[in-house]
Amino acid sequence: MDITFGQCFIAVDDHDKALSFYRDALGLEVRNDVGFEGMRWVTVGAPSQPDVEIVLEPPLADPNATDADRKAVAELMAKGLLRGVIFRTDDCDAAFERISGSGAEVLQEPMDQPYGVRDCAFRDPAGNAVRFIQPRG
Repeated sequence: MDITFGQCFIAVDDHDKALSFYRDALGLEVRNDVGFEGMRWVTVGAPSQPDVEIVLEPPLADPNATDADRKAVAELMAKGLLRGVIFRTDDCDAAFERISGSGAEVLQEPMDQPYGVRDCAFRDPAGNAVRFIQPRG
């Protein structure tokens, strides 16, 4: 049996702002852009990884969610408390310069970590943490 990674989901509250980050600042390609029942899902991915995708989905993309649930998720998103994603790069410093040059909110400048990577971090327009790691070797 072979198991591989295919997709992960990131909640965003404005797909156009999210695209300015994931497509324009990070250089990911848009693979799909679908609307359904008043909601929108946009799939992006690295050109070098055609089988791996990030789905930018509406917060709490469940038509049966209560208004209280939607409010709770919106509050968590606004605080930046929802999980983001970690990208691997071969040049953390170059990635930092490119992304910070786009105006993205910097959470952490590049630094060497004791667990064997050099990394930096940003917030996407929805407040999700997005980290970039470069393995040290």
